[in-house]
Amino acid sequence: MYLSKLKLKNFRNYKDLKLSLSSGINIFIGDNAQGKTNILESIYVLALTKSPRFGTNNQLIRYGFEEGIISGVLKDSKKMNELKVSLSKTGKKVSMNGKNISKISDYIFNMKVIMFGPEDLDLIKGSPQDRRNFMNIQISQLYAPYVHYLNEYNKILKNRNEYLKFMNLNQYTDPRYLEILDEKLIDRAVIIYKYRYEYFRFISSKIGVVFQKIVGEDGLYIKLENNLDLINYEEEEIRSKFSNKLKNHQKKEILQGTTLYGPHRDDFCFFLEENSMKIFASQGQQRMAIICFKLVEIELFHKILHTMPILLLDDIFSELDVKKRNQLVQYLPTNVQVIVTTTDLKNINKKLVEKGRVLIVKNGNVEEKA
Repeated sequence: MYLSKLKLKNFRNYKDLKLSLSSGINIFIGDNAQGKTNILESIYVLALTKSPRFGTNNQLIRYGFEEGIISGVLKDSKKMNELKVSLSKTGKKVSMNGKNISKISDYIFNMKVIMFGPEDLDLIKGSPQDRRNFMNIQISQLYAPYVHYLNEYNKILKNRNEYLKFMNLNQYTDPRYLEILDEKLIDRAVIIYKYRYEYFRFISSKIGVVFQKIVGEDGLYIKLENNLDLINYEEEEIRSKFSNKLKNHQKKEILQGTTLYGPHRDDFCFFLEENSMKIFASQGQQRMAIICFKLVEIELFHKILHTMPILLLDDIFSELDVKKRNQLVQYLPTNVQVIVTTTDLKNINKKLVEKGRVLIVKNGNVEEKA
C-alpha cells in the first residue's frame, strides 16, 4: 500500500499543492515553519479524517478560506482508490472514487498510517485520555468492527450518564431501565476489551526484544490497565466483573452522575524493569520506547491486514545518535512507503538518503532536489 499522489487545496499553509510520491522513501527537507510537518499531517488526515496534532477544522483550513481539501491516490497490488477529505468550518465530508461515504467509520479502514513525531511523548507523559484516543485510532485501523462497537458503547454510555443524573434528581425512576442500559453497555464492552487485549498482548510480547536490540536495555513492556480488575479478559470474566462493579457502586454513580467503570476509563503504561517510565525514565528512554512500540505496530499491521502501513516520520532522526539511527533503519521494512521530514539531510541515515527521493520545502512550495 502506498500513496502515489497527494493534492492539497487551502490546507494549512498550502494554497494549491500537487505531489507525486515514490512507493519507497520520500524525504522532505526544509527549515522550520516552512510546511514539512503539514504534508505529513495532511496524509494522516486523509487516512483518518483527524489531525495527529491538536487542531479543529478551522485551524486546518488555510486562513481566509471556507474550505480545505485533501485528496490522494492510494495504490496496492490489487487496486487503486482515490480518497478525498473535505474540511469546512461546520464539519467534514469524505469520499472514495467520487462516491460520498456517509459514515466516517466506513471510510477510515481504507488507508493505514503509522506516524512517528514530537507529540509521541504524550503516550507516556500525557493524560490517560491521550492514550485512549491513540489506542482507539490504532485499533480502528486494524479491526473494522471495533469502530462500530466503540461508537455504540459511547452512545449507551452517554444515555446511562444522563439517566444517572436524572435518578439523582428524581425520586421516582425506573431501575429496570438502568439494568437494560447496563446489559447493553456490558455487551459492547466485552468486544472492545477483547480487541484491546489482543492488540497489547502482541505489542508487549515483541517490544522488549526490539528495545534491547536498539537501545541495549532489557525489561521494557506495556501493560493495559483497567478498573475492573481483569486478568485474562475472557468473556465470562468481563461480564461478571463489570456487572458486579456497576451493581456495587450504583449509589456512588448516581450521586456523581457518571459511569465510573468500564473501557472508557482504560489506560496503558510503559514499564522498564517494573518501573513506570513516566516517572523513572529519561526523555531519551521514553522516546526510544515509543519508537519501538510503533516498530512493533508495523509488524502487527502486516500480520493482521497482510499489507504494510504508510510510515510518517516527522524529524525523528535529529533526536537520535548515529548508532540508534542505524539500528532504527535496520528495523524499517524495505517494502513500505516512508515519508520523512528533516531540517538537515545529515540527520538522516545515509542509506535512506541514497535510496530516497528528496524534495525541498520552502514557504509552502515543494520542489524536487536537483
